Amino acid sequence: MGKTKLLFITHEMSPFLELTKISEITRQLPQAMQEKGLEIRILMPRFGNINERRNRLHEVIRLSGMNIVIADNDNPLIIKVASIPAARMQVYFLDNEDYFQRKHVFNDAKGKFYEDNDERSIFFCKGALETVKKLGWSPDVVHCHGWMTSLVPAYLKTIYKEDPTFKDAKIVWSVYEDSFSESLGKDFASKAVMKGMQHNDVVSYTDGTITAVNKAAIEYADAVVYGAENLNEDVLNFVKKSEKAVLDYNSSLDYENYYNFYQEITSDDLVSETV
Repeated sequence: MGKTKLLFITHEMSPFLELTKISEITRQLPQAMQEKGLEIRILMPRFGNINERRNRLHEVIRLSGMNIVIADNDNPLIIKVASIPAARMQVYFLDNEDYFQRKHVFNDAKGKFYEDNDERSIFFCKGALETVKKLGWSPDVVHCHGWMTSLVPAYLKTIYKEDPTFKDAKIVWSVYEDSFSESLGKDFASKAVMKGMQHNDVVSYTDGTITAVNKAAIEYADAVVYGAENLNEDVLNFVKKSEKAVLDYNSSLDYENYYNFYQEITSDDLVSETV
């Protein structure tokens, strides 16, 4: 057997963007897994406050040029890459002028939640999966970090379920502390429907609240990681009822437990279906 292939999809990662504890985990965990012999890929958005010159981002021409359709609109996808020399890791950045070229991340200068955060999330999730396809790289595990990646599990278990790139991949969803109190809007679910999907495939996302997107992602995930100590009780109860494989929170950030967890969920012994 070859190396286990592990795909991280996240909306933040140190040193490029540090908003919450997610940025620390997504910086250290991939390196720890790479040092254990796993093959790693990392994708995140190229938000406008990520300094391209300082972080030495450059466009990957062979991956750029795709369009992501949202609400009948074509949105160009530009792929950039940067390296973390100390870790010998590359990070792929998804860029789009309309969605990401802003001075702020999820809220404007006055603290207002961006009205198009729903479309930004859809663009990122679909764009991330299309980018991996174009890389010609088939992950064994797809590990999603942060609410902005919440549609990835749904897409993987619906429109991508027979795609050779993803059909054998296990999906891991990390639950973190609630990071917004607003809603992604009443049209989030309807906009998220892609060609080949039914509205029922994303009905669980309809409320657009942080609780709703967590639950919806958990429905489609094969396994769940508790990424923080104090989590939403409603979400925790939902995980328990789902009977998914769970990795408990470990404050010591001992990544040995992640390695064992990945091995467990990719073994033939784990049988997991969506709720």
